[in-house]
Amino acid sequence: MPATADELRRVALELFASSGYHATSLQHIAEVAGVSKASVLYHYASKEVLLEAALSPAIDRLGEILDAASGLAGENRLRFLDSIVDVLLEHRLAVSIFVTQSAALQDVPIVERANAFIERIAAFFQANVDSPEEKMRFGIALGGTAYLLAQAGHIDDFPGDDVVRPLLVRIIGELVATPSSLEH
Repeated sequence: MPATADELRRVALELFASSGYHATSLQHIAEVAGVSKASVLYHYASKEVLLEAALSPAIDRLGEILDAASGLAGENRLRFLDSIVDVLLEHRLAVSIFVTQSAALQDVPIVERANAFIERIAAFFQANVDSPEEKMRFGIALGGTAYLLAQAGHIDDFPGDDVVRPLLVRIIGELVATPSSLEH
């Protein structure tokens, strides 16, 4: 049975995350998917196009969250953090690729797009977070979460999402709480 474009994208995402983009060939993707290399090339003109298809959903979803965010005060902050945690969990393989391989993929357009998105997030925080301490708290919370999830496959007995999600939301919430809110 021929693999669909979505199946090939899923297989490629798993292989890119586990073995690395450069170490994963189209032939290997085809073998794991149970199709010919020609079938992969029918759906995706190149490995780079396949990487873009694998990473774009995460970047697109994060962009939607940022577009919908109307600042980071009060309840908006909690909704924003909940949404970010959900996306990082849902797209953990894409996050892993970006966190662990972006330096080696500097010339790949999808990585350039991801880097532009990170600059957009920084501008959003610059406009919506008041103090340098708050900016650092957000950076550490979100960057630390992304790194933790990128490395989760290497951590023995890493808990499932049903345990991880509420912990991340609580811990990130504590990290980004303003110092005055922690004193009360």
